[in-house]
Amino acid sequence: METEALKLDDVRKTYGSGPTAVTALDGVTLSLAAGTFTAVMGQSGSGKSTLLQVSAGLDRPTSGRVTVDGVELAGRSETELTRLRREKVGFVFQQFNLLPTLTALQNVLLPFRLLGRRPDNAAAASVLERVGLGDRLHHRPAELSGGQQQRVAIARALVTKPGVLFADEPTGALDTRGARDVLRLLSEVVTEYRQTVVMVTHDPIAASYADSVLFLADGRIVGRLPDPTADAVAERMAHLGRVSEEV
Repeated sequence: METEALKLDDVRKTYGSGPTAVTALDGVTLSLAAGTFTAVMGQSGSGKSTLLQVSAGLDRPTSGRVTVDGVELAGRSETELTRLRREKVGFVFQQFNLLPTLTALQNVLLPFRLLGRRPDNAAAASVLERVGLGDRLHHRPAELSGGQQQRVAIARALVTKPGVLFADEPTGALDTRGARDVLRLLSEVVTEYRQTVVMVTHDPIAASYADSVLFLADGRIVGRLPDPTADAVAERMAHLGRVSEEV
């Protein structure tokens, strides 16, 4: 039986109230198995970022249930949610969010400090080796390329072995080569280490590295594409754009 890494049951998220209320998620239900790579795509305002934030416990849904790595998020205090995010979830953003005064190794060790654990230098060095930076442990961010900085950020997200790694436009600030390297790394993280990756992207080429693509429109899942190619993703996105214009 497949293990569920992420499950959403009829999740809704509304901002504001009354006639000015905005529904960002409108009854989203999904189940993602452990060890899978899912891309999330949609037009601007479709709810992609809200889906990521609610799934990761960064924002609370208005209604519905979210379960991450077997743990339901509902009813937990902010302190509990913070702890749960640090233990169960990894984050990679478009901006690398590395501390400029720290080395690659020191940046990767930060999650241990946030969890109140003894820093595990061996684990941090091992995960940096895994992402191809074993010879850059003592380099600061300014001494690394953009792609290398993003790989440090991925190593930092992976070092505590989270149930789900959420990536929000992780290649948006990279050149073509750096983006390709990072996407290959995310694929390897899934296939070789059975991590689960959920990636929000606007790029059909980036989405083609995933096992499947979820398409959002007006806060609802309106399609799923298994074994995506860049051309198939671009065609589906173009169709979503035409539907939005007609509405």
